[in-house]
Amino acid sequence: QVQLVESGGGLVQAGGSLRLSCAASGRSVTSSDMGWFRQGPEKEREFVAGISWRGGSTRYGDSVKGRFTISRDNAKNAVYLQMSSLKHEDTAVYYCAVTRGTRWPTVSQDANQYAYWGQGTQVTVSS
Repeated sequence: QVQLVESGGGLVQAGGSLRLSCAASGRSVTSSDMGWFRQGPEKEREFVAGISWRGGSTRYGDSVKGRFTISRDNAKNAVYLQMSSLKHEDTAVYYCAVTRGTRWPTVSQDANQYAYWGQGTQVTVSS
């Protein structure tokens, strides 16, 4: 089993930045892809970003391309999401997720491909 704990969420003004972190425990995730999803108020869960097991491949949702950057540190069993130029519509609960194995060279944006999920961290962007 893998336990995931997100941190770094909070309240920020539009145009600002936040960095989310996700720490994995229970077993190493170095052979797995990692991703971020979000669910806003009265919205469906949405893929935000994903990164392959060694970080060689990344993928972003259309709404965050050019503004968000995903990275990982396998030595720390962690994944990060740097969010810049935040917009009100980025307001959501952000979830970290991990696949079983890797889909490299691609990175899946399908939530069903991710086996482990964190509890989420709230990001609120004031307009």
